[in-house]
Amino acid sequence: MIFSSPEFILIFLPISFFGYFLLNHYRMVPAAKIWLVAMSFFFYGYWNIAYLPLLIGSILFNFGVGTVLATDPSMAHKGISTLQPKLSRTTLLTFGIAANLGLLGYYKYANFFLDNLSTAFALNVQLQNIILPLGVSFFTFTQIAYLVDSYQGKVKEYNLTNYMLFVTFFPHLIAGPILHHKEMMSQFESKWTLAIRYRHLFAGFFIFSIGFFKKVVIADTFAVWANLGFDSNSNLDFFSAWATSLSYTFQLYFDFSGYCDMAIGSALLFNIWLPLNFNSPYKALDIQDFWHRWHMTLSRYLKDYLYIPLGGNRRSTGRVYVNLFVTFVLGGLWHGASWMFVIWGSLHGFALIIHRIWRKMGGRLPNWLAWLVTFLFINTTWIFFRAESMTDALRVLTGMLDLHSILHFPVNIIPTERLAWGGILIDKLTFLLPSGIAANLPSYVAITIAFIIISQMNSQEFMRMPSRRTAKLIACSLLFSAAFYVMMISTSTVFLYFNF
Repeated sequence: MIFSSPEFILIFLPISFFGYFLLNHYRMVPAAKIWLVAMSFFFYGYWNIAYLPLLIGSILFNFGVGTVLATDPSMAHKGISTLQPKLSRTTLLTFGIAANLGLLGYYKYANFFLDNLSTAFALNVQLQNIILPLGVSFFTFTQIAYLVDSYQGKVKEYNLTNYMLFVTFFPHLIAGPILHHKEMMSQFESKWTLAIRYRHLFAGFFIFSIGFFKKVVIADTFAVWANLGFDSNSNLDFFSAWATSLSYTFQLYFDFSGYCDMAIGSALLFNIWLPLNFNSPYKALDIQDFWHRWHMTLSRYLKDYLYIPLGGNRRSTGRVYVNLFVTFVLGGLWHGASWMFVIWGSLHGFALIIHRIWRKMGGRLPNWLAWLVTFLFINTTWIFFRAESMTDALRVLTGMLDLHSILHFPVNIIPTERLAWGGILIDKLTFLLPSGIAANLPSYVAITIAFIIISQMNSQEFMRMPSRRTAKLIACSLLFSAAFYVMMISTSTVFLYFNF
């Protein structure tokens, strides 16, 4: 079940919504929270119920460790255990983090490690039938943050139902944002979240509709062209290679942006504000600005729990650069067990180091050039993020640099399916346009529109506009209707970040 599916929109979301507020209406607040936890467990188990015990076990383990890590003496009268003097809190925290990383390492990285070990030493060792549990990276990182916050005395209450709701609340469970305990608990404890708030209902529908449209109409359309280029074994000419890379760049943008909007919109129906996780990243004028806008809660997490513990900016210049590089290499590896993700993270680590050096030297570029350099770098690095192997990545990159094919790419070697869309019109276009553009004209039209869209306000900015509510309602209703129609006549793909 995904946000852009009939099961979610027509069945799951309405049942969750009315059940939660009906119980609250009859002042059965604890039961309402349990209802939301149960629906979130169902949402997770719908994918593969075999991994539901894993999620539950992870929650119980981390809640127990977090409770023991409680440092506030005032918790004792509430039944919270106090630490025995001989038990080292640091040791317990280390054990808790290691257990979480061990779980993540087994499911996500065990075969990657063994494959590389086998290659290096000519062995044949592999763990069979390991399937990556959905959302394991997100709920593991969320709970590691909880343990650290507990250790630092930032967690103010320890209630199992509340904790389960914090971890499993379905809008963020599968692909983030990565949350802090305090961001959620104050909201779930507030009496203002217990009744339907029509202002939040409207805002939630508005933002959800925009995200819904981004996903099924825009992202899934770009996915067709991106898959065609990356999954093909044929060489790509200049125009086909750029169409492939830009299609994936915009597929990923609208896919993740759409997910973030739908997550925020779904949560708002329950009067819960999730933190902003996506803020027009392709408007960034440098690579640091990009990471302040893209997957913002992951950037925050890597900074707070990896970069700063490594020493952050408090070390020598050389050590700061090492800290940056290590942080982004591990951030790349977090996305998946592949050397391609390591390369992608390494490139971003190097770019941030160069950006710091450039800034220390007082270097400046005109805004238009700063944007162009940043966007071209991001577009290039996404190739490594998407490619299955270095061979695939180099095939796309080679095509992007193949200037000789701009005017001399023969039409008769273009795959027929790339020309079928235009019928007899293709014969005319090949006399007016370079054959590579003619073969990829639909994708280039969509890419042009995408550039126009990303230059405009994002969903959050639109929501804050002081325009009439009626106009917004009409606009989002049209977007929702168009997306719903496309959803019903096609098979929407899973959000890309569900794979991480």
